[in-house]
Amino acid sequence: MNRQTFRQWLYVVVGAALLATAFVLFITPYRIVPGGVYGMGVVLNYLFPKIQVGTYGLSMDIPLLIIAFRIFGARFGTKTIVAAVLTPLIMDTMTLLVGSDPATMLGGKIDLSNDVLLSCIFGGTLMGAGVGLILKTHATSGGTDIVAMIVSKYLHMPISRAVLYVDSLVVLFGLVVLGDWKLPLYSLVTIFVSSRVIDYIVDGGSGDKLLFILSEKHDEIRDYILDGLERGGTYIKASGMYTGADKEMIFVVVSRREVSLMRDRIREVDPEAFMIVVDAHETLGEGFKTFEKP
Repeated sequence: MNRQTFRQWLYVVVGAALLATAFVLFITPYRIVPGGVYGMGVVLNYLFPKIQVGTYGLSMDIPLLIIAFRIFGARFGTKTIVAAVLTPLIMDTMTLLVGSDPATMLGGKIDLSNDVLLSCIFGGTLMGAGVGLILKTHATSGGTDIVAMIVSKYLHMPISRAVLYVDSLVVLFGLVVLGDWKLPLYSLVTIFVSSRVIDYIVDGGSGDKLLFILSEKHDEIRDYILDGLERGGTYIKASGMYTGADKEMIFVVVSRREVSLMRDRIREVDPEAFMIVVDAHETLGEGFKTFEKP
C-alpha cells in the first residue's frame, strides 16, 4: 500500500467517523432532518425509537448499493461499500456509549436544546467534513447519493439537481411526520453549512485568484508581474470579436492580496484595460501548492 492509497483509506475512515459524530451529537437528538438515508433514519427513529438511526441507514443502503452495482457496475468500488457500512456501525456504537438524550449525553456538557441553530452549524460542519473526505477518495457515503445518480441517469437531469430533489422529499417527509414547521428550516441551515464545507474540502480552500488581462500596454504589466510580484504568467493569443485585431491576453494566478496590487498597477498603466478576476479553487505548481507525492 503506497502513501496515496493509505491516505485515501484514512479519509474514508475519518470521514465515516465525522459523519457519524455529526448525527449522534448534533443532529439526531434535536430531530434535524438534513436529507439522505440518515435523515430518513431520524424520522423513522422518531416513529420507532427502539431501532437506531444507523441501523435504518444501513438497511436502506444495502439494497441501494445492490441496485447501484447492477446499474453502474464497477463505478461503485470498495471504498463506497466500506463508507456505507462503517458509518452506521460507528453511529450505532456511539449512540450506545453516549446515549441519545442531550440532557444526559456526555454529562450534559453539549446540551444545545436551547440553541438548536448552533447544533445545526456544528452538525453541518462535521457532516460536510465527513462527506467531503469520503468524496475526496472518489467514493460516496451511499444513501440518497445513489438515488440521485439513478434519477439523474434516467430523467437526464444534473446530479446536483437530483440530489436537491431527493433530499427535499426527505425533509418534507420529516415535516409531515414530526409536525414541527421549524425543523425543516433548521434542516436547511444544516444542509447549507454542510454543502459549503464539502465544497471547501473537495475543491480546496485556496484564496488564489485567476486573472485574465487585456491591455494595449501589456509589456508594462508583464514587467510588473515578473519584477514587482516576482511571479510568472502566460500570454494567450486572442483576437477582438468586433475589430478582428490580434491581441495578447495575460493569464496569471496571484494571491488574494496581490489582486489589489494588480488592480492599482493596471489602473496607473492603462485605465482602459480589461481584467477578469476568477476564483482558483486549487493552484498546483511552482510558487503555489506542490503536487502530492504518490
